[in-house]
Amino acid sequence: MSKRVFLFVLDSFGIGAAPDAAAFGDAGTNTLGSCATSDKLDTPNMKKLGLYNIDGVTCREGVAEPAGAYGRLQEISMGKDTTTGHWEIGGIIAEHPMPTFPEGFPAEFIAEFEKATGRKTLCNLPYSGTQALVDYGMEHMETGALIVYTSADSVFQIAAHEEIVPVPQLYEYCEIARRMLVGELGVGRVIARPFVGDRPENFKRTSNRHDYAIDPPRKTILDLIKEKGMETISVGKIYDIFNGVGLTECNRTKGNANGMEIAYQMLDRDFEGLCFINLVDFDTDFGHRRDIDGYAQALTEFDRYLEKFMAAMKPEDVLMITADHGCDPGYMETTDHTREYVPWLIYGAPVKAGVNLGTVKSFSAIGSTVCEYLGVESDFYGESCVEKVLR
Repeated sequence: MSKRVFLFVLDSFGIGAAPDAAAFGDAGTNTLGSCATSDKLDTPNMKKLGLYNIDGVTCREGVAEPAGAYGRLQEISMGKDTTTGHWEIGGIIAEHPMPTFPEGFPAEFIAEFEKATGRKTLCNLPYSGTQALVDYGMEHMETGALIVYTSADSVFQIAAHEEIVPVPQLYEYCEIARRMLVGELGVGRVIARPFVGDRPENFKRTSNRHDYAIDPPRKTILDLIKEKGMETISVGKIYDIFNGVGLTECNRTKGNANGMEIAYQMLDRDFEGLCFINLVDFDTDFGHRRDIDGYAQALTEFDRYLEKFMAAMKPEDVLMITADHGCDPGYMETTDHTREYVPWLIYGAPVKAGVNLGTVKSFSAIGSTVCEYLGVESDFYGESCVEKVLR
C-alpha cells in the first residue's frame, strides 16, 4: 500500500497569540477563541481529533481520549504572511521579513509600471481589498486606471473590473509587475484581484484571483519528495505560493468547497507522496473581513466534510490539519493577519491516538515529519515527530 500524506492548511486558522505577538502588534489575538464566541461553530470531528486538548486552547472543552495526535506550532520566521508561513511548513525559515510598503510603493516604480501597462493607477496605499473597491471602484470604471494597493503583508495587489480589464489582460499586468518587483522591491506575491458589480454597494471580488510568487530560495519538502519519484499534488493556491517549484500536479480551486471536493477525490487516486491543500476562504472571506460568524460557519462546514474524508482514508494515509498564520476576526485594531500559534492535528491508521505534542518549535516540523514518514531525507530546522506519533 502506498504511503500518502494529505496536508490541509486552513488558511489563517490561528489558535492564540504567539509569545512574540506584541512585537507584531497582535497581543491577545486568538482566531479560534473569537470563532468560539459564535453559535455557528460546531466542530465535533476536530474536537475528536484533539483540537480543544491542545495546550493553551481553553475556549471549549476537550475530549477524554483524542483520536489523533495534537499540538500547537510556533512560527520562527520573521513574518506572518501566507508565503512565509507556507514556506516554513515546507522547510524554509525566513530570518528577515519580506519587504513591505506601509507608505505605498515608490513613485518611481509606479511611474514605470504605468508606462509599462499604458494605464494610470489609483490608491497605492495599504488598504483593505474590499474597501479599495468601495473607495476607488467607480473611478476605476470611469477612467480604466488600475487600483493598486498593498497591506501589512509583502504584496502588490491589482484590482480591476472584469468588464473594464479582461481577466487575461489583468494577469498580463501582474506578470509585468512581477518582473519589475525584484531586489529591494521583491515582494512575496503579486496578486490579481478581479471584481464585478456596477456600484460600490455590490462590487464583489471574483474567484479569478491569481497569485504570482517568487521561487523559494532553497529546496522544500516538495522538491525532496518529487526527487524521490513520488507525487507532490497541490490543491488551491499552493502552486502559486511555491511558484510551481517542486510540484508534479496543480489543481486550482474556486473556494473552500471546491478544494475540499478535489482533495476528497484524491483519496481514490493511486499515488504515493503528498497532497498539499490550501483552503483560502477562511482568510480572504472571513478573517480579513472580521466576520466572526462567517469564519465559524466555514469551520463548521470543513468539520462536516472532515467526517466523510476520514471515513474514506486508506490504511497508509495520514491526515494533517494546520494553518499558516492567524487572522483573528474579533481583532479590530487592523484587518491584517495576526501572529498566532497554529494547530497541528494528525490522524490515520498509522497514527497513535491521544499523543500530546505540546508546543512544537517551527512549522517546519511538519515538513520533517512528512519527509520521514515518506522515507525522504531532510535537514529542516523543525524536528520530525514520527517516533512520537506513528505506531
